[in-house]
Amino acid sequence: MRFIVVLEPAEEGGYTVYVPSLPGCTSEGETREEALKNIKEAIELYLEPEDEDIDVTEGVELTEVIV
Repeated sequence: MRFIVVLEPAEEGGYTVYVPSLPGCTSEGETREEALKNIKEAIELYLEPEDEDIDVTEGVELTEVIV
């Protein structure tokens, strides 16, 4: 998958980076490269399913789709 990320210089130094299409998915780094590496990890964690947080009641089915 590909995502557009916004990379901004932080006032205190380093960079802040976020993914507009994934609300709340943000990260930072001291260098541009570190910030981009960190946002990749943040995206993976953001997209990671958390089945234990889903309330599965009778008649509800969990399934996967690949995008």
